[in-house]
Amino acid sequence: MAVELEKYQDILDELGEHAGEVLRASWGEAARVFSPRGLETYYLQGATGLKSLGRGTDLVVSFIQSAPAVARELGEDAVSDLLAAAIKMYSKTSASVIAAIFSTSPVAASRLGDAELFRGYLHLLDTLLAQAPRGVRPMLDHLSTLLGQLTLGGLRRWALWGAQAHKTNFDGQLKYFSLESPESIGVLQKERKGTLFIDVQRRIGMYLRALWARDFFMRPTSGDFEKREGYRPSIEGYIIHLPDAYDDFVSMAENGEELRMSGIELYRASAAHAACHQVYSTVQYDNTGLNALQIAMIGLIEDARVESLALAKFPGLQQIWLPLHTATVQSGDNAVALMARLARVLLDENYRDDHRWVQLGRRLFMEQQTQDNAAEWVRALGMQLADELQMLGAGYSQSNDVVDIVYRDDNQYIWEFEDIREAGQVVAGVTSQQIRKYVSVMEMINAIDVPGAGDDANEIWVLNSEFFRDEESTSINEQEGREPPPDPYHYPEWDYQMQLDRPEWCTVLEKRAKPGEVKMIDDIVLKHKPLISRLKFLIEAMQPQGVQRLRKQEDGDELDLNAAVNAMIAMRMGEQPDLRIMMRNIRKVRDLSVMLLIDLSESTNDAVVGSENTVLKLAREATVLLADALDKIGDPFAIHGFDSNGRHDIEYFRYKDFGTPYNDKAKARLAGMSGQLSTRMGAAMRHAGSILKRQPSSKKLLLVITDGEPADNDVRDPQYLRFDAKKAVEELTRNGISTYCLSLDPRADQYVSRIFGAKNYMVVDHIQRLPEKLPMLYMGLTR
Repeated sequence: MAVELEKYQDILDELGEHAGEVLRASWGEAARVFSPRGLETYYLQGATGLKSLGRGTDLVVSFIQSAPAVARELGEDAVSDLLAAAIKMYSKTSASVIAAIFSTSPVAASRLGDAELFRGYLHLLDTLLAQAPRGVRPMLDHLSTLLGQLTLGGLRRWALWGAQAHKTNFDGQLKYFSLESPESIGVLQKERKGTLFIDVQRRIGMYLRALWARDFFMRPTSGDFEKREGYRPSIEGYIIHLPDAYDDFVSMAENGEELRMSGIELYRASAAHAACHQVYSTVQYDNTGLNALQIAMIGLIEDARVESLALAKFPGLQQIWLPLHTATVQSGDNAVALMARLARVLLDENYRDDHRWVQLGRRLFMEQQTQDNAAEWVRALGMQLADELQMLGAGYSQSNDVVDIVYRDDNQYIWEFEDIREAGQVVAGVTSQQIRKYVSVMEMINAIDVPGAGDDANEIWVLNSEFFRDEESTSINEQEGREPPPDPYHYPEWDYQMQLDRPEWCTVLEKRAKPGEVKMIDDIVLKHKPLISRLKFLIEAMQPQGVQRLRKQEDGDELDLNAAVNAMIAMRMGEQPDLRIMMRNIRKVRDLSVMLLIDLSESTNDAVVGSENTVLKLAREATVLLADALDKIGDPFAIHGFDSNGRHDIEYFRYKDFGTPYNDKAKARLAGMSGQLSTRMGAAMRHAGSILKRQPSSKKLLLVITDGEPADNDVRDPQYLRFDAKKAVEELTRNGISTYCLSLDPRADQYVSRIFGAKNYMVVDHIQRLPEKLPMLYMGLTR
């Protein structure tokens, strides 16, 4: 090792005698945990970069000593994050505080145990330096105590509480962050969690290995900072993500006795259930054409199936799962309560529930659980039970209704198994080189049907042009091709509590819009033919007239002969002539681009009160009428839609784009519109604005149609997404884009004016009139 270090003699000379000695002493450990590239790029160049700041030797020495421990815990990329954060913060504070950040970073890395959480910790330090700079150093001095009792979310709430409470009281800041004040201890006890994942990770890993004789990879994950509960358990790749802390689970027995399950038992239950999916869920389920209730029901049946397989081998697992099922007949008859009661019935053969739907689910599950093709019977059973539940009149909303079985994961794994398996091959180092071969039309014809060929084939043939079979108007790719993975677009999100943007917080994924029947659009036009006739004269009045001649002007381009003759006649008759004898030619154009952004959340599938139509159907009709009018007027327009499933999955659909004709293809995509998931409006508007601002028109209008306030399944604070949407509107306004909201929520006056402005919205109280209102509104806005 010493010989290798001599290659960097110039760096040793640059660092100085003291730092060079520390580097020699730490070199052995650094060489073991860093790759050769990381050793040079992150470790050595990081040390010389800190030296060049001119803030003293202690800063450099602290980094040299601490970086190997951080790399050992989280990987060398975490050292890069640590350096970037230090460079960002060094202008805000003293070198001694930066040195303290370096020296305590191994404690943070070991206690947090995840690179993403470590980045969140560095962001917290940066925030504190802006709000309570005098509290950072004493907090770092007690970091081991704090992270021994708090999760990252708890640490953040504890720190920001002190920063707000002692904003101008500097002595109070020092006492609070030094754990010397009563309120500091009080908030600490309030935020303290029962069992931290980092303390039991090794024991849980050994527990799973004892059961299935294989290793399982587990990582902690922290919920959004506004939530105390944290994320639900989840599986991504071959990694099980568990909450970074669990409180004891407390429930009431039927005799009124309090039952308590410790945090480590809750970890065992969660980890064992997730491991069951990795062991027994071997086929990906297809969610095409399924609604939210059907997806949730299929997930519940699959949970019961994998648990029954595990119990057949390990009956003792029932002792840790069963106490976490607390649903009873008294829980109610709504959709969530009935699903929780069914889950308990399928696990506990001694539990009795006489509800007809619960008994039906139990009987069908018992009849089919021995069948071999699990993917088929689980899907069929889940869809049947969902339909039966809907017939009972039990409503279900994916964003608001969650079956509260605390140890079970979010079931995303069973819908993404193929993608996860491919990612898992990379993790396991089992990758195969797939060849892409570009061929001619004749080669493709002779080998178009290859028996047994799939996505994992060793050789993929590619034809540069679309391929059509004889007498077919659509290509093979359109008929049988799989949708390519969407490119992610990352956007910030405004946190009104911190008064800061969370950078690249949301991910927008553009999905291919599924086509429907064009006849549906033609039927809409036929249905509203009287309204279209009434709009005809307004449309003709708004169409650009080209060059328009203005007569009887005082100044102009040429003589208005009729006005000049009348003026001469007046003069000959001794009357005062009209001096407006010129005429001017002006060019009348409409320099305007408009985008219609439609909220496609699950609630748009609800029926309108007093009508058989759904909100989505009326929104589609209104969109068709507006598109027909815009096509006749000639204004460039686009029709897009969005829904969301958390900040990482905001789906965005382009039904008709700028520069593309409003033809049968666009109409088919409009006919295929469907409602699902939630409404993360701010990110969708930012993405729509990024498309709209590229239009060359001098005026740009974003018209938003929504049936409710912004909401998503990973946000509990109702104000959070409202403020973010308001911030998005302000950003669009600065970019020259006007926004207007057409809300179908009768209670929207409470919040929509704060988001879009007092004059930039309309609430449609009678949704049945939406198809009539929307075209008239547009013409009023752009006249």
